[in-house]
Amino acid sequence: MAKRDYYEVLGLDRNASEAEIKKAYRKLARQYHPDLNPDNQEKAAEKFKEVHEAYEVLGNKEKRSRYDQFGHAAFDAGAGAGPGGAGYNFGNFGGFEDIFDAFFGGGFGSPFGGRQSGGSRRGPDLQMNIELSFEEAAFGIEREATIQRWEDCGECGGSGAAPGTKPVTCYKCGGTGQVRVTQNIAFGQFSTVTTCDNCHGTGKTIEKPCSACHGKGKVRRPRKVSIKVPAGVDNNSALRLSGEGELGTQGGPPGDLIVRIRVRPHKLFKREKDHVVMDVPISFVQAALGDEIEIPTLDGKTKFKIPEGTQPNAVFHLRGKGIPHLQGYGRGDQILNVKVVIPTKLTEKQKEMLHKFDTTVQADQYQNRKGFFEKMKDAFMGG
Repeated sequence: MAKRDYYEVLGLDRNASEAEIKKAYRKLARQYHPDLNPDNQEKAAEKFKEVHEAYEVLGNKEKRSRYDQFGHAAFDAGAGAGPGGAGYNFGNFGGFEDIFDAFFGGGFGSPFGGRQSGGSRRGPDLQMNIELSFEEAAFGIEREATIQRWEDCGECGGSGAAPGTKPVTCYKCGGTGQVRVTQNIAFGQFSTVTTCDNCHGTGKTIEKPCSACHGKGKVRRPRKVSIKVPAGVDNNSALRLSGEGELGTQGGPPGDLIVRIRVRPHKLFKREKDHVVMDVPISFVQAALGDEIEIPTLDGKTKFKIPEGTQPNAVFHLRGKGIPHLQGYGRGDQILNVKVVIPTKLTEKQKEMLHKFDTTVQADQYQNRKGFFEKMKDAFMGG
């Protein structure tokens, strides 16, 4: 059967750049690799072989130039062997991870998030919760907390081997931490690489374990950490303390400590963004005549003057008395919602006094009252 055009195999035109060729190959290699097609492995292997052969030519400047001039005839000298003159064999490349190591460099883990070089791994993150008062969240605070995490064993220095001994190279993987398993399929040998089950990927085994850590190399210990909570944090915020999580393995970096914050409700204040909101109850006499009252703020008590004729549900702002802006400058406001409290269970004398007072008040002395009665008159009189 005649070979298909290599550009057609990769789905490219003849002006494709090197980057486009590599990208097309990467996509098709993943699509047709036999590891990812267990239900149709032989057909996938045939497709994969074709894709690889096309990339072996088009991914090489010299071979691509020859192919552009002479087509498949440029490689007829290696009849049946493929463009490189040496037969295609899955065993030359190992498993799916090794193929991408060979063609794209940096390890399979680099572009696709798999293993890290040398078996090193970042340590897991730890999490803890802290509870703050409303004021602590507003102005920030530094807390000291104790966490439990795995630390290198002081007895063996983290090796896991008893003092005076040391780990030895794993006999099964030769210290690589990996073993290769080869299978015969229709188009040759197909190899996969897996973690060594004898040393669990470390490349070392321990003949005499440390009695303190039982060969783990790590022990659980308490560790004190300083938590600096910045001013302006809100409920359900999270802080990340870099490097305070579990230790990494095989020289990998430690994880982080995630601190989740809960802010206790305040008896008087509520938070709206960076504003502090509170209700201020006053009597109708204070509302009518005005008054100077003392109110609480985050900074302590302060005097506030209620204007004469203040209406129910009036809103006033105390500038700069709210929550500090997180990682910024300035503060929000304290917002005062005025609630006029009407007395109940009046005595007969009090009622009489109020009736007399009401007869002396003109309609235009009530805010919006005159307009209301005029509208009501118009509604009933058809005005």
